[in-house]
Amino acid sequence: MIESSKKERIVSKEQIASDSSMYENSLRPKTLDQYVWQSSIKKHLSVSLASAKIRNETLEHILFYGPPGLWKTTLSNIIAYEMWVNLKSTSGPAIEKQSDLISILSNLEEGDVLFIDEIHRLKPQIEEILYTAMEDFVIDIMVWIGTWAQSVKIPLKKFTLVWATTRLSALSSPLRDRFWNVLKLDFYEASDIEKIIFVNSSILWVNLWSECLCFISKKSRWTPRIANRLLKVIRDYATIWHDVNNLNELQNIFINIWIDELWLDYLDRKYIETIYLKFNSWPVWLNTIASALWEEESTLEDIVEPYLLQIGFLDRTPRGRKITLSAENYLINNK
Repeated sequence: MIESSKKERIVSKEQIASDSSMYENSLRPKTLDQYVWQSSIKKHLSVSLASAKIRNETLEHILFYGPPGLWKTTLSNIIAYEMWVNLKSTSGPAIEKQSDLISILSNLEEGDVLFIDEIHRLKPQIEEILYTAMEDFVIDIMVWIGTWAQSVKIPLKKFTLVWATTRLSALSSPLRDRFWNVLKLDFYEASDIEKIIFVNSSILWVNLWSECLCFISKKSRWTPRIANRLLKVIRDYATIWHDVNNLNELQNIFINIWIDELWLDYLDRKYIETIYLKFNSWPVWLNTIASALWEEESTLEDIVEPYLLQIGFLDRTPRGRKITLSAENYLINNK
């Protein structure tokens, strides 16, 4: 049942890393008016942005958290656009030394938005620099060593820090407490995903009927990033086949890219099959599953598990990961 060859997923860690491409950006809303989802977050941001403009001050720091693919990066771009300032982007793993972060902060202009993705992967010694930078807009560093060591404060121009993470619990309490705005992004409604597909299908010159829009939205796991990827795959097939505007053709496309009727892809199935076949459905630690699948633990935890938990196929118990009876029945019925 478990495929030995490694096939490309419709959503993967590598695709997330390259999600800032120009073509991907063309499918994202550019302004707050165009962003018509996550109504509570949109309302809060509208008030915060308007207030900052009236006071002629920088926007308070913002922390977005939630599963991958829910447009945390898109919202940071919208914030910068609405505030009429520049956006500087980086990620936690890219900042390897304190000097890297100091260089980024010291080159910010007045009012700039600094977006840092995957902030939970920032090293603790680098994170400490941000404490004074966020509160007092200064960097406190030590120069020289030994008896000659002294603290030097470097002033910074006022900026807005926007952070994104899929693991809020991995952030330290001192860091979380320095954010005035901590906003959770939830999975989108199916109707909202349909709207996204409808708008972006016209951008990609793909004509789809309403039943096709509904079909694709159900395969998108309530996630805009996956919806856009599926839409671009369909665009490629439409270029060759010319007619994909029916459910039978769409079903064939999804079979070709290893997405089944429950919207599981090959790695989702390998994950639950590994627990079921190799460990007889007993609880298993994540590092053991990662070793068995030759995958990184972070990939399984951030990319695979959220959806399996959402559909009730997986439990995280004190003794490890355990598949549910629904997952076992699924595997038995799809041998």
